[in-house]
Amino acid sequence: MSKSSKPLHLLAAEKEIGVHEVKGSQHNQRIVAYHQATTLAASDDETPWCAAFVNWCLEVTGQRGTRSATARSFLKWGDEIELTDAKPGDVAVFSRGNSPWQGHVAFFLQQSNGRLEVLGGNQGDAVTVATYPKAKLLGVRRAN
Repeated sequence: MSKSSKPLHLLAAEKEIGVHEVKGSQHNQRIVAYHQATTLAASDDETPWCAAFVNWCLEVTGQRGTRSATARSFLKWGDEIELTDAKPGDVAVFSRGNSPWQGHVAFFLQQSNGRLEVLGGNQGDAVTVATYPKAKLLGVRRAN
């Protein structure tokens, strides 16, 4: 996929790869900025921030996210699409933990061997590319 054919929010996300939490009492101000794209507007880098990152990437490229700090809020955002139709930059929502409200959200990149490669925030306390099991996928959404 050429750089020009990637969605703007995915290009914005790629530029953030490597942003990471600061251990201790200090906070990475870039992560604090991500939080400002949500109504929670947390002021630290310890508050879970995957949804804040996705919202921020959408917002800085002129799109509207959910403004929610919860990952599963994206299950009602945009248009639902089948995984077989997913394209880089679509939003993937995963289950996490044992609670029905917990989740993880990131930008879909590709799938291979029953795993989904995604670019997201708060993956190992950083903006990274990581893989998640397809079995944890709750839904894929595309901006409408």
